[in-house]
Amino acid sequence: MAPSASKRAFVTVGSTKFDALIQQVLADATLQKLRENGFTDLVIQAGNSVLPVGWNLTAEEVRGDIGGLSVTVWKFKASLSDEIECADLVVSHAGSGTILDTLRAGKRLIVVPNNTLLDDHQTELAKALHERGHLVAATVESVHVTAAEPLT
Repeated sequence: MAPSASKRAFVTVGSTKFDALIQQVLADATLQKLRENGFTDLVIQAGNSVLPVGWNLTAEEVRGDIGGLSVTVWKFKASLSDEIECADLVVSHAGSGTILDTLRAGKRLIVVPNNTLLDDHQTELAKALHERGHLVAATVESVHVTAAEPLT
């Protein structure tokens, strides 16, 4: 039997912090749903977000294995294009630059607006692009269910 292909999810919060999204992505329910959908790797660009207890990001990056899912977390890189290109699924804050880069790469995209930001502009953008079928808009509370939907 041939080894199964790896499947990567990439999560990005952009240049700010989005504690709620990072906490939800690293929660057991989300990790389980990703594994159930065949994901083997999870890469997280956490920005200045607070990580759950046990994820001490003092070095350039931290790696761990959670129940068969390889997890890598880092704060910032000069460019996200390589990470987006390697991903089968991108889960992102609703920043316009990340959205455009991901759509140009033809990757499945779930956006989770960070409604703590000024004027809640990310929600408007996510809703408009979701209604046009370009991406899937989710909330922090629903991202684990949305990420588990089969890739199309």
